[in-house]
Amino acid sequence: MPRSIPPAARPLRRPRVRTALTGAALAALGLGSALAQTSASPGADSGAATQWGLGVGLDYQRRPYRDFDDRLRVLPLLMFENRYLSVLGTRADLKLPSQGLFSFSLRARYALDGYEADDSSFLAGMAERKDSLWLGGAATWRAGFGNLSAEVLGDASGHSQGAQFRLQLDRRMRAGAFGFTPRIAAHWMDRKYVDYYYGVQAAEARTGRAFHRGEDAVNLELGVRVDYALTPRQSMFLDLSATRLGNAIQDSPLVDRSGLAGVRVGYLYRF
Repeated sequence: MPRSIPPAARPLRRPRVRTALTGAALAALGLGSALAQTSASPGADSGAATQWGLGVGLDYQRRPYRDFDDRLRVLPLLMFENRYLSVLGTRADLKLPSQGLFSFSLRARYALDGYEADDSSFLAGMAERKDSLWLGGAATWRAGFGNLSAEVLGDASGHSQGAQFRLQLDRRMRAGAFGFTPRIAAHWMDRKYVDYYYGVQAAEARTGRAFHRGEDAVNLELGVRVDYALTPRQSMFLDLSATRLGNAIQDSPLVDRSGLAGVRVGYLYRF
C-alpha cells in the first residue's frame, strides 16, 4: 500500500479563481432578480416593460467534499425580463398565465454541481461528475407575510437522472436606500441526485473511501441579502448564507462537514 502523506506535509493549494460566463451561482440564488426589483423605477410594471441589466459579482463558498479547493468565482451577471420571459444568469423562466398573487413559469436552470478528480486529492480515482441542465416548473405566492416560492426540476442532461425540489420563504424590507431580505429554504434531492454527486461506485472504492450508495436528502438554508441603491439604475448587494447538509450527504465518505457557508457580493447596472 502506498504510504499516505501527512496533512502537514501536503503541498498547499492556492484557491482557484474561475470566471463563469454563465453567472450560475448568482442566478441560483435569485440575486439578479432582487437587484432588478430594487433598481426598478417606482411604479414601473416589470411584467409588461422590457428591462435588462449587466453587472459583476464575486462568489465564495466551500464545497462539502474532503480537501476540496476553495473557489472564488468572478461572475458576470445578466438580467433580462419582459412580459413573457425572465433570464437571470443561467436561470430562464417562460412565464405562464398567472392569477392575482400567484405566478407560474416553466424553468430552465444550469447548475455547476459537478467536480473533477483533480479538484481534491481525496477525489483521485473518481470519475468526473458533470454539471447539468435542469428543467421543470416554478410557482410563487406573494402573500402579506412574504414570498413563498417552490420549484420542481429534473435533470434534462441525463447525468444523474435525478430530481430536486426547493421551497423558500423570504421577505424584503426597506430602510431608505437599503433593502434587507432574510430567507429560509428547504432543498430536497432524490436518491439518484445524491448517489451521482456524493456516492462512491465499486470501481472508485479505495482504502479510506468505501463503496457508498446515496439516498435522498434535504438541505436546510438560512440566508440574508442586503442591497443598496446607489442610483435609480445602480445597485450593490451582499448575500450571506448558511446551509445544513442532509444526513444522507453527511454520511458520504466524500464529505467531511455538516454545513456550508457562502458569501456573495456584486454590482448591477439596469439600462
